[in-house]
Amino acid sequence: MYRLRDSLGYRLTIASRVQQRRLEEKLRPLGLSRLDWVILVAVGYEDLRQPSDIADHVGVDRTAVSRALRRMEEAGLIDRNDGKGDGRTRHVALTETGQRTLADATPLAQANAELIADRLSEGERELLARLLSKLITDDDSRPSKF
Repeated sequence: MYRLRDSLGYRLTIASRVQQRRLEEKLRPLGLSRLDWVILVAVGYEDLRQPSDIADHVGVDRTAVSRALRRMEEAGLIDRNDGKGDGRTRHVALTETGQRTLADATPLAQANAELIADRLSEGERELLARLLSKLITDDDSRPSKF
């Protein structure tokens, strides 16, 4: 007999949703979604400028990232400019408002991550990180796209 609550996939999903929901609650007062947050991190801390690179990095399809970037531009968090003057390449950069929002959101995200991390010993955290990395790697040893 299959028991849903005993399955590894179910437990991974629930753990992820708990973490995500808690982060979204903390980000909501700043007007951010979780996707907005990871895009701000990709641009502000990882120095990614191309929408396709951002999408690959955060594990979301390009269409979703494009919609989020449009919304974030309207909110004054980012600027999108033509990269090579040909109108096809877009470069993304944080505005001053985006930089302030990223700075305000970072401690919230760190506190959220610590809530889960504090439940595990250092060895358990390292083991979990290795196991999760193993689970999200394709058969050819490359990280999976989400």
